[in-house]
Amino acid sequence: MRSCHNERTINLQKENAMKTSTQDQVEGTFHEIKGKVKEAAGKLSDNPNLEGEGLGEKIAGKVQKKVGQVEKVLEK
Repeated sequence: MRSCHNERTINLQKENAMKTSTQDQVEGTFHEIKGKVKEAAGKLSDNPNLEGEGLGEKIAGKVQKKVGQVEKVLEK
C-alpha cells in the first residue's frame, strides 16, 4: 500500500515538473516577443529607455525559455 502511494506521489511530481518546464518555455517566448516589440518601439520613437527595457525583457525571455528546455531534458 505504501509503495503505491509513493509511486503516485512521484508521478504527480513529474507531471508538475513537466507543466513547469513547458510553462517556462511558453512564458519565455512571450517575454522574448514582447521585448522585441518594445525594443522596436523604442528605436522608432527614439526612446533609449524603452529600447533598453525591451532588450532586457527579450534577453530575460530567452533565458527563461532556455531554462524550460533544460528542465524538460532533465525530466527524462
